[in-house]
Parts: sequence; C-alpha cells; structure tokens
Amino acid sequence: MKLVNRTFDELNPGDTAELRRLITPDDLYGFASVSGNFNPMHLPGEDGDGDGRPDGIAPGMFVASLISAVLGTLLPGPGTLYRHQRLDFHGRAVAGDELLCRVRVTRKTDTGDVTLATEVRRVADDALILSGEAVVVAPHVKFDRDDVDVPGLIVQRHRHFEALLERAKPLPALVTAVVCPDEANSLGGALLAMREGIITPVLVGDTVAIRAAAATLEADLAGIEIVDVQGDVAAAAMACRLVHQGRVAAVMKGHLHTDDLLRPMVERDTGLRIGRRFTHVFVMDVPGQPYPVMVTDAAINIAPDLPTKVDIVQNAIDLALSLGIEPRVGVLSAVETINPAIQSSIDAALLSKMAERGQITGGLVDGPLAMDNAVDLAAARTKGLKGGVAGRANILVVPGIDAGNMLAKQLAFISHAEGAGLVVGAKVPVILNSRSDSAMSRLASCAVAAIHHFAKKQV
Repeated sequence: MKLVNRTFDELNPGDTAELRRLITPDDLYGFASVSGNFNPMHLPGEDGDGDGRPDGIAPGMFVASLISAVLGTLLPGPGTLYRHQRLDFHGRAVAGDELLCRVRVTRKTDTGDVTLATEVRRVADDALILSGEAVVVAPHVKFDRDDVDVPGLIVQRHRHFEALLERAKPLPALVTAVVCPDEANSLGGALLAMREGIITPVLVGDTVAIRAAAATLEADLAGIEIVDVQGDVAAAAMACRLVHQGRVAAVMKGHLHTDDLLRPMVERDTGLRIGRRFTHVFVMDVPGQPYPVMVTDAAINIAPDLPTKVDIVQNAIDLALSLGIEPRVGVLSAVETINPAIQSSIDAALLSKMAERGQITGGLVDGPLAMDNAVDLAAARTKGLKGGVAGRANILVVPGIDAGNMLAKQLAFISHAEGAGLVVGAKVPVILNSRSDSAMSRLASCAVAAIHHFAKKQV
C-alpha cells in the first residue's frame, strides 16, 4: 500500500481529502471483537431494542474511525497524531450503507497544530451521519513509501452454513432415525435440529440410556418416538428396517462407532445399498472462502482404488448439485503433473479424462492438482494451469482417508472451519457427526441431509 503525507509546511486552509467505505456485516463483527463492545444493537441479525427487527447499526465509534483513517493515511497522512476530536451524530448507518468521509483544513497554528472540519455522509441519499472538528499534530517529516503492509483480518463467521440453514428451514422436517443418542452431545444435536424444524427425530436405542441423557440436558422427550433396541449394531440394523418400511427418510449417527453404524447398512439384502459405494463428504465452511469447500473421502474408504474414486467423485458432484453449488472437482495429489511413481497422480488424470468422456457427469473434473494450485488462482497461474477448476476447486478429492482426515482437521482446527458430515451413495442420507462437533456443525449436517433428500425427490 502506498502512503504519502502532507507535511505541516505543505498544508493550506481549504485542502480536502475523502474516502469511501462500504459497511459490511464483517466490519461490525470485527469492530465488536476488537473493541469488546458486544451491544446487540450493533450485531447483524440481533434485535437489541426489542422491536422484533434486527438492528445491525454501525457503532458511532466505528463511523468516527473513518475520520481517523483519512487523517492518518491521506490528510495530513502518516505521522499525524490527534490532539482533539469533536463528534456530533446526526443519523445512523447500517451494514450495507456506503459512507463518504471528508476532512477539510480550516486553520494552522504556529505550534504545529492543524484544525480540520470533519463529516461523514451516506452516499445513497447524502444524509449527514456525523460532523465535527479535529485538531491534530501535523507531520514535519515527509513520508512517501509503497511497502506498508497490514495483515488481513478474517472474521470467523460461517455465512455459508447460515445460508444452508435458511434453505433447509422452509422444507418439511426430515424424519430421521437417530441411532444410539444415549449421551448429551448426540441427543442434544438431534433435539436442536428438531427445534429448528429441520428434522423430526425417531430415537433408536436403549430407552433407559436415552432418557438418562435427556435428563442431563433437562430435555423433555414428550411426543418424540423412541424405538427400544439393545446394542449398537442392532440399533443400526433397526434404523435400516425403518428406512425400508418408509418410516424414516434419513439416518443420523448418535453415540456409537461409525463401523457399527455402517455395518448393517452395507448388508446386501437388508442394508441401504443402491449400487454405488458409500462415500463420505465434508461440506466445510471455511472463514474467508467465498464458497463452501467439500472434502471427500475423509471417513469411510481407506485406500480407494479407481472404481471407488469414480463413485467418490460422482457422489460429491450429485451432493453439490443438490446444494446449488456449481461442482468444480480438484483431484488432489502431491504434484500437478503425472508421475508414474505417484499412483494418486495417475488416478487423478484418469478421473479427469473419464469426466471429459462422460463417464462422470454433472461437473468439471481436473487433476492431478496440488493443494495450492487447486484452491489458489495465483498459484494455478504460476504453474500455467488453465480451465475452470484450477485455482477455483470447491470439491477436493483426496488420495486416501489419511490425507482427507488431515485436510479436514487442518481446516477445522487451524483455519477455524466448521464441517457438515454426510454419507452419500446410500438409499437415504446418513448424517455422520463427531462427538467433538459444534452445534453449528450438527445443524449444518442435518440441513445438508434435508436439502439433498428433497432435491433428489424432485429429480
């Protein structure tokens, strides 16, 4: 960023400078986090005054900080320090408003002080939001540099999951067999999704243990069907029977091992097979990313061969289409060129060619791609990669479960992503939660399952 100041000697009464700033919801979250001001009047989506409408009003000091930005970067610019600021508020700004901040030099003193008239107006209607006067110590040393850099700020807000929840809520509640919800997290996640209107749970497992878990949550299970079954595998088998009977349209993992949940589902005659391999997809909301990122397979297929990878790719594309996401599949390897010594690079190239020949349908598929040139356009261009996927992939197909698990957990624990887990390729969606999942992850998993289920019914 290039910064040039105006020294005291260069300033004259009548000199002006201005900047424009569009207020975003992230600005309000960021200001609340930095300042510690959590007044709900200033938080998007919150109703701070009890009138039934969200407020999202920009804090007065946030608006005033735009004046500081002009003084510190434009006029007088770098080296400027405050002595005094008077602020008069005439109106309010909200997220979505574009503001124009203007300062004008009115006088200079022999002591080196400079007085400036200040104002902030809303661009759309020229409404005066703030006026006042600033007295500053102007710089006496010239500053002219283009290497000033400030680290970027990413707000840990999961807007993509919020959008999925808004899409899922108008849909009919998805009747879901919740298998072994006999501890607080697994039962609480199902009850939360029920309260949000996303699922109608049918609790399958040990009735005594389920009611004990409800007691720890102080939750009322009145009106919720409980199917009493002893044993984890037996409960999972009962969920399969409920699917075949048409009583439920999805299955949700409770407090049991994934292997025990899936074992009855892969039985040839009584399970939930429909011809494809079961594959797992993480739909991940990564702060700062402009779209959700899907990672597959990170939970079921340990070392998938090429036919299994075909199902992994096709299942992920089908899920993306259900969610309204344009599928751009990046098949990952350690390199972006084919290396006969790296099997994943060969598989990636074959999958790309299979998609080109119509053996995989519904989305763009490219590979092999390294992680950097799959998701970063600049990295893709550096390597000379072209097409609609390189640098813009939103479905990441990993070589095996170890790479997938590491990638998903890196996104969750280092990049602060939330992940919605779903098993696809079965007769019904299978919601696969982890005991460490947050409430948002559990809700989003249910929302993804509901959207996918009802989208398939419309096909």
